[in-house]
Amino acid sequence: MLSVTRLFFCTRLLLAGLALSCTAAYGADELAAVKAQLAPTGTLRAAINYGNAVLAVKDKDTGQLQGISVDLARELGKRLALPVQLVPYNAARKAVEGAQKKEWDVSFTGIDPQRAEDMIFTAPYLIIEGTYMVRQDSPIKTNAEVDRPGVRIAISNGSAYDLFLSRAIKQAQLVRAPDPTAVTDMMVAQSLDVVAGVKQRNQVDAERVKGMRLLDGNFMEIRQAVATIKGRDLAAAYLARFVEEMKASGFIRRSLDLHHVDGATVAPPALP
Repeated sequence: MLSVTRLFFCTRLLLAGLALSCTAAYGADELAAVKAQLAPTGTLRAAINYGNAVLAVKDKDTGQLQGISVDLARELGKRLALPVQLVPYNAARKAVEGAQKKEWDVSFTGIDPQRAEDMIFTAPYLIIEGTYMVRQDSPIKTNAEVDRPGVRIAISNGSAYDLFLSRAIKQAQLVRAPDPTAVTDMMVAQSLDVVAGVKQRNQVDAERVKGMRLLDGNFMEIRQAVATIKGRDLAAAYLARFVEEMKASGFIRRSLDLHHVDGATVAPPALP
């Protein structure tokens, strides 16, 4: 029977093998082409949305970024032997706008057909729930009761759930805040009826702002993926393999546990 120390050592070797497999599948010329396309400046610029605490957080004192998207960016840079520059944004909308300006090379963002005009997405690596939150005394009890005349929904402008609800909501009104951290406060200040957001953010705000409750279930599943700039097909193919290995090796699960992230699950393997 293996000792704990030897088992740990063997596990590290196994994971190291997995870590090399994606890069090892490429010849030297192919890999050079991928690197040139993915990081044309010679540095891998990774967009980090710290407005979504499931993906990343920013330390108020040091400004340091940490979270699963940071871990993935650094692992990608390690595999490709590229220096990594973190490009911070406080809202997904701003990161999306950064794609149009080519401010970054790789991003960690929710899949949406509108965003696909400027980005190429991998299969999802993470599934995040989009949930509604209301006041304790609200007559709204279920998700189905939200889309009714006169109901006003506070939401983060340009978020994946904003894009989704802009298509799905037929009768209620969407009222947009500039970023996810401002949504609940806007709801209170303007006496709006509902907050729509990522489950973890709503849970945090429900503790911070008393008298709130989350509705059961979710109104959508946000499929979080890795993206690169449209037209970088070689880079996109490499990223697709990278994401599948990150899921299969347990890297994503370990990162979620390390950062104590609840309200998100590892996405299933992509279909062949």
